[in-house]
Amino acid sequence: MDLNITLAPGAVKTARLETSRQILSEIASLFADTYGLDADAICEGLEQREALGSTGFGRGIAIPHCRSSAVNRPTMALLALEHPVDFKAADAIPVSIVFGLVSPEDAGATHLHALAAISRLSRDETMLSALNDAPDAEALYALLTNQFLRDAA
Repeated sequence: MDLNITLAPGAVKTARLETSRQILSEIASLFADTYGLDADAICEGLEQREALGSTGFGRGIAIPHCRSSAVNRPTMALLALEHPVDFKAADAIPVSIVFGLVSPEDAGATHLHALAAISRLSRDETMLSALNDAPDAEALYALLTNQFLRDAA
């Protein structure tokens, strides 16, 4: 993972949700509760991006993302879903892991690098299995932060 991505323990959660709309709302709430961002503004940004095309990445992963002037570096939240949800991914596999990303409005390449880092992480078979098998939010956070340390080495 890119060490320039902010991830706080409170931004990692397991949840039982039924729709992609509920997922976007929950991700926005995580950003609000953990980072002090405006949940409505983030949810609107995520929904606007989703309207352009699904952020269902494939292989059970979604990466809803938007930009905001309220952050100064890419900021992440993670939801592990108790039951997969249809996210209209290109491969039609329902989503069980959701990486939310909010980047600064003028982030340009930084935003793309953050998306690429999340993409690389989710293509790693071992990591993907570990994320799907993690028993709780604490274990998910540990997996991600350990990955940060490995990538920094």
